[in-house]
Amino acid sequence: MRVLVTGGAGFIGSHIVERLISANHEPVVLDALLPAAHPTAPRPPAGVEWVHADVRDAEAMRRVLRGVDAVCHQAAMVGLGKDFADAPAYVGCNDLGTAVLLAEMAAARVGRLVLAGSMVVYGEGRYDCPVHGTVRPGPRAGADLEAGRFEPHCPLCGAELVSGLVAEDAPVDPRNVYATTKLAQEHLAASWARTTGGQAVSLRYHNVYGPGMPRDTPYAGVASLFRSALARGEAPRVFEDGGQRRDFVHVRDVAGANVLALGSLDEREPAALAAYNAGSGDPHTVGEMAAALAAAHGGKQPVVTGEFRLGDVRHITADSGRLRADLGWRPTTDFAAGMAEFALCGLRGE
Repeated sequence: MRVLVTGGAGFIGSHIVERLISANHEPVVLDALLPAAHPTAPRPPAGVEWVHADVRDAEAMRRVLRGVDAVCHQAAMVGLGKDFADAPAYVGCNDLGTAVLLAEMAAARVGRLVLAGSMVVYGEGRYDCPVHGTVRPGPRAGADLEAGRFEPHCPLCGAELVSGLVAEDAPVDPRNVYATTKLAQEHLAASWARTTGGQAVSLRYHNVYGPGMPRDTPYAGVASLFRSALARGEAPRVFEDGGQRRDFVHVRDVAGANVLALGSLDEREPAALAAYNAGSGDPHTVGEMAAALAAAHGGKQPVVTGEFRLGDVRHITADSGRLRADLGWRPTTDFAAGMAEFALCGLRGE
């Protein structure tokens, strides 16, 4: 299968390209190589077609889609941004870019798509109240966060809540611009599938980490920020009280999920988008992750700062059972081994 990987020079995209090659597919890499994401130019894999272009460039997309069987769409701006002034850039890159790509796929009659989705579309995770059952707390108030009250409470009675796993049929509630653009990408892909009879899968990534993760850029995730602090001889600075629960999933496992999803497209009903959570199934707190990196690195222990960012959610962890059941996907890298490997990458300057 000839597969166009948008954002194929990026962190996750480059691992997908490697996995496609090992599965005897023919990847085509398209990447805008934006300086914010690529401070230094990456090296393309030997023998892989490489196109330096932006997904918003319709003419470039028209050329690169010739002869392509499927698209693995990874190109996106990620993170929260600095403030709402960044909204046009996020919408332009993520949503306009996706719309241009899908329009050109429709014209070229390319009918198979795997989309890099995100767990951020859910907003807060699942919460259960001892009195009212499953409830959906609203955004956390700034006054509560300032006072160190980080846990959401029942919106009906104020009781403490128990966090749980979120399934794909949970209501969506994006809490920031990036999350909103990721949900819009799914809506665009679903509309494309209905209109063209195409087949589409969205893999809702949880907190992806591993070798090649961006560092010291706006695209760096929290694991990368902690590792960079350790490399500088500093203690990782953990926001809130460190008790935020996340699902840290290794990039090689996410790449494997993408290849499995591509292989499953011909078996799916046309004119629909299927969403799958892509998480390890082994949630940990941000504080636990910082401590694991520090121990493996041999650096300073994390410092819990009490700082916070409006728009962050408290707990979001996935139920990835559907991905396991439908595609036979199984994560192969556990939390301890993955964090140790990632910490050692930092020691080697990778």
